[in-house]
Amino acid sequence: MPTTPATATHSSSNGTAEAIMLELVDENGTTIGTAEKLAAHQAPGQLHRAFSVFLFDEHGRLLLQRRALGKYHSPGVWSNTCCGHPYPGEAPFAAAARRTYEELGIAPSLLAEAGTVRYNHPDPASGLVEQEFNHLFVGMAQEELKPDPEEVGETAFVTAAELAERHAQAPFSAWFMTVLDAARPAIRELTGPSAGW
Repeated sequence: MPTTPATATHSSSNGTAEAIMLELVDENGTTIGTAEKLAAHQAPGQLHRAFSVFLFDEHGRLLLQRRALGKYHSPGVWSNTCCGHPYPGEAPFAAAARRTYEELGIAPSLLAEAGTVRYNHPDPASGLVEQEFNHLFVGMAQEELKPDPEEVGETAFVTAAELAERHAQAPFSAWFMTVLDAARPAIRELTGPSAGW
């Protein structure tokens, strides 16, 4: 994984990873504390700040990723371009750009805020719960992808019609349709009416 100023502070001097902390929030998105990442996702879940990124190519196709099989939460399922959690005190926009680079090896262009959505999605397979106050971002993917295989199992650019077919046949993350639907107004503004989003 590439080391950035944000990730460098989360590795200890002896090379072992420190616990990843998430920012807990209230229903208005106001920070109220922190919790360790896995603990925040254990049932019934603690409401925490998250982000979701939707990147498109010049043809208006959405970049999907299939989460790596080694991930502890929702492994092997398809999801949006990138999603994750800001570190406590890290701006969601900065976290979205950071994780897109760490996972896919690209710097998104025209990245813009697309609102927020709050949801509660249990994952039947793992028993973990996504209680999230999610900041949404849309933008463009205009570089060659260089996915980190520990994070990303596969990528695909899809049209709206191709996504509908794929979603009917393949497993997707529990939160995918919630964040996609919430981001649709900004997606339509970015891609134009002819893209069909």
